[in-house]
Amino acid sequence: MTDVPTLCAIRFGNGLPLPESAPQDAGSMLTRLAGPDLARGTWPALTTAEALKTHARYAQAQSDLRQAGADAAEAKATQRGIRQELVAEAQRAIQISLARAVGATDGMRERLVRFWVDHFTTVAKSPQHIGLVLAMAEDAIRPNVTGRFAQLLQAATLHPAMLLYLDQHKSVGPNSRQAKGGRRGLNENLARELIELHSLGVAGNYAQSDVRQMAELLTGLLFHTGKGAVFVEGAAEPGSETVLGRVYDGKGTAPILAALEDLAMRPETGRHLARKLAVHFVSDTPDAAMIDAMAVAYAASGGELMALYRTMLLHPAAWNMPLTKARQPYDFTVASLRALGVGPARIADLSVAELQQRLLRPMERMGQPMNNAPGPNGWPEEAEAWITPQGLGARITWAMDVPQRLLDVLPEPAALAERALGPLISLDLRFAVQAAENRREGVGLVLASTEFNRR
Repeated sequence: MTDVPTLCAIRFGNGLPLPESAPQDAGSMLTRLAGPDLARGTWPALTTAEALKTHARYAQAQSDLRQAGADAAEAKATQRGIRQELVAEAQRAIQISLARAVGATDGMRERLVRFWVDHFTTVAKSPQHIGLVLAMAEDAIRPNVTGRFAQLLQAATLHPAMLLYLDQHKSVGPNSRQAKGGRRGLNENLARELIELHSLGVAGNYAQSDVRQMAELLTGLLFHTGKGAVFVEGAAEPGSETVLGRVYDGKGTAPILAALEDLAMRPETGRHLARKLAVHFVSDTPDAAMIDAMAVAYAASGGELMALYRTMLLHPAAWNMPLTKARQPYDFTVASLRALGVGPARIADLSVAELQQRLLRPMERMGQPMNNAPGPNGWPEEAEAWITPQGLGARITWAMDVPQRLLDVLPEPAALAERALGPLISLDLRFAVQAAENRREGVGLVLASTEFNRR
């Protein structure tokens, strides 16, 4: 059986070695989660307010360009300059995310942030939206990962990135004042994903009529350039709506927030979240008793996320299941950087070109372009989705080529194997590393090994 500190690092964290003062058992992980978010204070990231300002400037530049006439060259230059700011803003936010993951002593918090970002997947549909997608992680997800799920659900649903991604900003009530022109109508995207993916799950007890009523309830919730999420009464469907047997009526966002609270407390939601967490952290085929216990704890706590985490971490199955999950490309990259000793400051100092060439493009070739999931259901969990010939080829290429570009001197391969895998090193890998012709090949063997790519 793998020892508990190693499982803390690999199953619930970002890999070995554990930083000094990092939690080494379930109790200390829970204590750290209940405490302050140290990584956020150490590495401040892009906020929604900052992203909205740049977004508004770009929108204004686009408007100016359309009206420029003879002064089009100057307007184009202004627009191009702000677009470069948008790219730089996004690149910096990505660097901060990676730096936090590599350097944090609270590895499970970083893993939970990534988990919930994926649960509430958003993708930028235009360059001017990418900052909002990244800022959603900072302002909607990160502050709420240890609170009540209802608060997290509300923050994610009403964030500008979610409204834009699922076209909520185009949705108006069929009988609203704004619909009378006939140019816009009801859009069910957000309502459907809210029920199917974010709360009850696809197996939840709901009907198409619930989706339709939820979509009508969400009308009025729009996006305003420079302000973000706003509620416009003229776009809202008049009257009450009935979702899952409950009637919601009233002005503004109050009935929407009430419906989200009720969705969060549905028993189907607790079970959906319990299973999804267990699959992500423990096993693609998780222990049924652990899921049952997590769902019960969630309901008894009034929807507290810490109750889910606590029950999972204190259940024997969390520590007894074999390490059969595949590290996704983001996790593989972060774990590799940590094992190689590439610290957060080094990551934060990478130029845009270095970040692209050494980290982001390789992750894309491994099958996981950063912040660009294939759909609103996020990235797949099953190992078979990641352990593919193409994906493995990209990992091997990265393991052989990139470490020497990030470090002045490559580590001694046998020492790296001990540092990266501890008790998980197999006799075959130990022999192969010792027989490697040079450090480059030895380092590549460690990072490309089966042991390193499993968690």
